[in-house]
Amino acid sequence: MLTSLLIQNIVLIERLKVDWQAGLSALTGETGAGKSIILDSLSLALGGRGDGGLVREGADKGSVTAVFDVPLNHVARFFLKENDLQDEGDIILRRIQRADGRTQGFINDQPVSAALMRQLGQLLVEIHGQHADRALVDADSHRLLVDAFGGLQKEVDAVAFSYANWRQIHKELVALRIKIEESENERDYLRAVLEELKLLQPEIGEEEKLAERRQTMMNVEKIASDIQEAHEVVSGHASPIPTLASLLRQLERKAGEAPGLLEGAIQGLSNALDALDITGQVLDDAMRETNFDKRELEETEERLFALRAAARKHKVMVDDLPELTVRFLNDLEDIETGEERLLALEKNEKDLFVQYHEKALSLSERRMQVAKQLADQVMAELPALKLEAARFFVVLNSDQEKPSAQGYDTVEFHVQTNPGTKAGPIMKVASGGELSRFLLALKVSLADKGSAPTLIFDEIDTGVGGAVAEAIGARLSRLSAGVQVLCVTHAPQVAARAKSHFLISKATVLGQERVATDLTLLDDDKRREEIARMLAGETISDAARAAAAQLMATGSHV
Repeated sequence: MLTSLLIQNIVLIERLKVDWQAGLSALTGETGAGKSIILDSLSLALGGRGDGGLVREGADKGSVTAVFDVPLNHVARFFLKENDLQDEGDIILRRIQRADGRTQGFINDQPVSAALMRQLGQLLVEIHGQHADRALVDADSHRLLVDAFGGLQKEVDAVAFSYANWRQIHKELVALRIKIEESENERDYLRAVLEELKLLQPEIGEEEKLAERRQTMMNVEKIASDIQEAHEVVSGHASPIPTLASLLRQLERKAGEAPGLLEGAIQGLSNALDALDITGQVLDDAMRETNFDKRELEETEERLFALRAAARKHKVMVDDLPELTVRFLNDLEDIETGEERLLALEKNEKDLFVQYHEKALSLSERRMQVAKQLADQVMAELPALKLEAARFFVVLNSDQEKPSAQGYDTVEFHVQTNPGTKAGPIMKVASGGELSRFLLALKVSLADKGSAPTLIFDEIDTGVGGAVAEAIGARLSRLSAGVQVLCVTHAPQVAARAKSHFLISKATVLGQERVATDLTLLDDDKRREEIARMLAGETISDAARAAAAQLMATGSHV
């Protein structure tokens, strides 16, 4: 429920704080006292359209703060969580209106858009009146109200779940059909490409290995002649080894003739021969290494160039060719096995639709029963509201060609205001006063089902007599047993039913040349005086006061 409303610098209000109570609260006052300011201020806090003209003259900005106390399991709490907004304690909506037209919105002190405030506001407050934006006349909401009246949410959820399952498979089926149709033209292309890739058999990392091997062979080819020349000098026909070996033997024979004279030379020649022998072996090994088959270089280059050409053709990296091959294989398999998968999906889709269809038909039958019950209940309320000649219909149409998550049904409230006239949508057929009473009858019939925790009725008793006003008051009182009801009224019979009574007044501010709107909670004496004024006008007689007391006594015992 709405627990408090703080208005600052809005139109004629400098600062006004109102603490609201549960049950039925009446707001009364003379015409022009400023009730529209109160409602416009609340509407602003609920995300309504801002207007720089709302800011009090002389101020640069105004603000409205509305505080709500709702149960932890209320849908508004889930809305806060879904939008990552704080959800502890009261729900506080605050809107700042600047004179230049800009606005700022806050939910629990977190900045939000006006659209988000409006969505939350619709969960917290409904405003009904002859000229207000009413949820109940919106045809899109009528099915929700019928479902709420009949307690059909479990069946609705089952239909929605079944619909989601069917739609998912249906989407897959449509996508597969399109893919098969498009892929038929690619079958020959895929087969040709796969034939090439299968012959190529690319491997991840192969390009790098081939490039390294090719570079090695090219480098070796460049130095092979140098190794050959060195080998010829060390171990070939031009080798100094035979000459040096002959010289070493000659010196060794002469060494005995001159002891100690030739030992150094003999040792140097011996070392040189050993070094040349080792060098020759190394050069032999190098020659064997460089003695590769030139066809290997050609084959390596051919393989490397073929891989790179395939990569360029398909616009991928060489290492991506194996994955591309797998993807092409899967695409070809989808084409070649698509008919089997298509048949399986078609059967699954058909089975799921049958399940949905059965649930949707069952829900339609239940809605037909509930629609009749709701219409009968609303009809029972109409005579006392001076609509005894009127009729109320819940028109339910089922179109099995238009399945939806809510089933096959569309629901719309129709009325016939007089016998012989044509029935039609409630918003188009009923006049302002009639519409308000139809909506009250409907709201009473729905009780707290599908309702926001706070309902505001704006002058729905306009133009009705005493008996009808009494009936309206009685129904508002009944309605307030389940939800908080605020009613702006000019009917004393309605005001007398209220649990709390607020007077809207406008007066000159002491010491200032301006007027201000105020809202005051009346005690029993002042309340009796206000109801007497509503009965008698400007001149309040004792008879009017007695009648007011009688109305209050009657209202308090109902």
